[in-house]
Amino acid sequence: MPEIAQDPGSASSTPQHAPTFYTLDSPVLTTLYAWPQLEPSRYALFKSWCLDAPMRRDILHRAVIYEADATRQGTASTKWRFEVHGSNRKLYQQKGTGRARVRDKKSPIRRGGGVAFGPKPRDFSTELQRKVYAQAFKIALSYRYRKGELIILDNKIRLPENTGARFLNNVFEANRWGKGNGRSLLVTSTLEAGDPEIFKEMREIGEHGSLKDIKDVDVKDLLETGRVVIEQSALLNLLTKHLDEPGPVMKYL
Repeated sequence: MPEIAQDPGSASSTPQHAPTFYTLDSPVLTTLYAWPQLEPSRYALFKSWCLDAPMRRDILHRAVIYEADATRQGTASTKWRFEVHGSNRKLYQQKGTGRARVRDKKSPIRRGGGVAFGPKPRDFSTELQRKVYAQAFKIALSYRYRKGELIILDNKIRLPENTGARFLNNVFEANRWGKGNGRSLLVTSTLEAGDPEIFKEMREIGEHGSLKDIKDVDVKDLLETGRVVIEQSALLNLLTKHLDEPGPVMKYL
């Protein structure tokens, strides 16, 4: 009996092994600028998880609340009636006066008495997973980069010789970084020799922006101003601190 030829499109002709698809990590192309002229210096490639993380408002919210709780002092303290200094003598007899019965003058309803259910020193800090907090930094940086509000400097933020706050004010006005355009955050790094005087001069034009060291920068700092101007060394320090994968996170073109 002759064999029946199978249809090439039948199920039996389907390959046994389905093709495997791989997701390519597309690097993010960035422009590095020279301080203080803000002219393009060169290009660099960052890994996608550094500056192309998807937007997660819930993670940003959790990180900002976590930082705010950690800054609460929790030192408010009041005295209950047994902690107030004074006599324990009963103010007047229990019966026969026609008034409500009372105890001593340290009662919470009397002036100078204790405070009922008042605050006591406590710790307001909350917990947040380390990886979630690290992801919040990447989301904030990626959000700024996609909006064109992340300016990466190829060199250190320094003051030219014999200059001061007026020079910084001119830089802010020329680039529209001042209070009329949402203020700006400048981020530097202490990994290299910096200029300590620039912190003092920057405080004189605090209405236009602020200058912070990378170790003092929080997620909220990256979100509350109109733009972030960060040194390349400071950015690498921040990304390396929250490193997910081995190997360098940036390379020059």
